[in-house]
Amino acid sequence: MKRVVVGLSGGVDSSVAALLLKEQGYDVVGLFMINWHDKTGTLSGDCPWKDDQLFAELVARKLEIPFHSVDFSEEYRKRVVDYMFMEYERGRTPNPDVLCNREIKFDLFLTKALELGADFIATGHYCRKDEFVKDGKIIYRLLAGLDPNKEQSYFLCQLSQDQIEKALFPIGSLHKPELRKIAERAGLATADRKDSQGICFVGKVDLPGFLQQKLEPKEGITVEVSPDSEIYHNHKSEEVEDLSFPFIYTASSGKIIGKHRGAHYYTIGQNKGLNIGGRPLPSFVIGTDVIENILYTGLGDQHPGLYRKALHIKNDEIHWIRPDLKLNPGDSADYLVRIRYRQELQRAQLIQKENGLYIKFELPQRGITPGQFAAWYREDELVGSGVIE
Repeated sequence: MKRVVVGLSGGVDSSVAALLLKEQGYDVVGLFMINWHDKTGTLSGDCPWKDDQLFAELVARKLEIPFHSVDFSEEYRKRVVDYMFMEYERGRTPNPDVLCNREIKFDLFLTKALELGADFIATGHYCRKDEFVKDGKIIYRLLAGLDPNKEQSYFLCQLSQDQIEKALFPIGSLHKPELRKIAERAGLATADRKDSQGICFVGKVDLPGFLQQKLEPKEGITVEVSPDSEIYHNHKSEEVEDLSFPFIYTASSGKIIGKHRGAHYYTIGQNKGLNIGGRPLPSFVIGTDVIENILYTGLGDQHPGLYRKALHIKNDEIHWIRPDLKLNPGDSADYLVRIRYRQELQRAQLIQKENGLYIKFELPQRGITPGQFAAWYREDELVGSGVIE
């Protein structure tokens, strides 16, 4: 009998994953991860790990499976949270959920599961996998979940063939309402429990308050840039290198309309918490300068500063889930791409050059943000990803 260690989180998704695996005849073991103790900057009542652990234990007891817990909080702080602080300090916007999966769930958790005799690990992600043989070697494919409202493959865009080989995704073919009914019929304590929100294992946070643990507030000016600025008129080249290059602003690019608490607290496309009033249209962040501590904004969601047609990924930040499809310098291929979770897939061309990978979109994209992950798909298969420069 194959042993599967399930990451029981205290939520309904992982609970049903464990239930389905047991019904399929696996030797199922539940393992709960403690990854965050500090509540500084978090909104009260969200994601308290002790409550999560209690629900996970209740599910394990109901399913009559062994239950263990493990504390990864020190590693989580170093590998995920410290990286997050560092990226924001550099004026970039990281995705901690992608890092959490790469560094914790499919690395540290996998290692611990193997110590417990696991043949596989399983999570409650809404995605699927399959496999085929190519040139005598098994190739694993990571596929989108079937529920369009919950599809989570994007969060797994940094996984490797070795990690996917050991992973099972039991709920990837289910829709959420169907999954809750399964939990109710089985009498699982998590059946009606609301989904967790916010940063993976930290919970819902006030981001500036959370970041202030390490990044000090620093007053600076907010500059509003006109959509008619010469910056945009001079940006006419159709060369992919030029299209991928961010707009460059200076303090003289527009007019000063206010002050902010620190450019490192903001991200491209943001329109909340700008402390700007009396404008004829909503204001959006179109650029940040963490060196000069200047925040650049534009009026309205059609402002040209919000849109670009291409992006660049450095060579050391390119990751192919399918190494057999890797592009070499001079190669190009058409893919479907998303640059954030839940974004509709966008038609684009991947162009590999000596200095990295360029992604040129069919249509200009709003809010291309340094530090985020671009993920590319072939139909419903997630093929690779990379950190946007």
